[in-house]
Amino acid sequence: MRIVDVHNHFYPPAYLDALKRGDSSIVVKYDSDGNPEIHYPGDYNVAVAGHRDIAYRQGVLEQEGVDTQILTLTTPGTHVETAAVAAKLAALTNDDFATIARERAPRFTWLATLPLNDPVASLKELRRAVEQLNAPGAMLFSNVNGVALADERYWPLYEYANDRELVLHIHPTNPVGVESMTEYWLMPLVGFLMDTTLAAGKLVFSGVAERYPKIRWVLSHLGGAVPYLVERFDRGYRAFPECRANIKKLPSEYLKTWYYDTVNFNPKAVELAIEFAGADHIMAGSDYPHAIGSIPLMKETLAALAITDAERAAIMGGTAAKLYRL
Repeated sequence: MRIVDVHNHFYPPAYLDALKRGDSSIVVKYDSDGNPEIHYPGDYNVAVAGHRDIAYRQGVLEQEGVDTQILTLTTPGTHVETAAVAAKLAALTNDDFATIARERAPRFTWLATLPLNDPVASLKELRRAVEQLNAPGAMLFSNVNGVALADERYWPLYEYANDRELVLHIHPTNPVGVESMTEYWLMPLVGFLMDTTLAAGKLVFSGVAERYPKIRWVLSHLGGAVPYLVERFDRGYRAFPECRANIKKLPSEYLKTWYYDTVNFNPKAVELAIEFAGADHIMAGSDYPHAIGSIPLMKETLAALAITDAERAAIMGGTAAKLYRL
């Protein structure tokens, strides 16, 4: 059964080299094993071998039986930089991703990184990534320095993505109110999921999902709390005029058409998402190689689902193969 991992992360060499040179607001330190530590406000990532060595990573995938990974950059993203540096780092990242995909197909493909703090530059870079580098879409962060993805400044980006039926995969980042999540790793454990849910709610209630119906929206971490809370979204639609102002259907009707990766290693949680959106809208994800990601746990979770073989095949890779044009 083909396995396509749609949620995982890689720091391309050109991006890391730029950070190490100081061409960035991000501070690079090193741990006791010599791994780079990518420090940014409120958090840091330890870039282990799987984050930065593509040959090592390919060996891991071969050992684990993963056929293809959809590579994406991870936090902090380029939007934490000045506009000029963000555009430069996004372009470096996308060029490296395109090279990896070309040289190591079909093991890897990728989603574009965008300088989201500059919407005009983001549209320009998305066009380049799609039309020149063959990207099937882009990864967006759940907010951009506090600005919601539903903000009208991003609508030209969505118009282009809609016309091309691109994938836009939403990944969380520092949520508003992060100052209350600085202990016990509560930002990634709670805040990330909260911010994904908030981003999805705003995109639906603002009318963005209705205005651009051909975008293939993907939500990280099983949609945050979307499958669990979507009934409450629908209650809000019925109860509050503001929740009906920009949309013509229940929020659940839009969100059922979105896609959800399985970076939640509880089979019952995944089954709830399947019950909500259907097995054909759930896709395998590992969050490799982050400390709380795991390819083995991804596979164990999917093997434990009480579903048909056809549904499992769709989740493991069949749906992703169509969505990402593999």
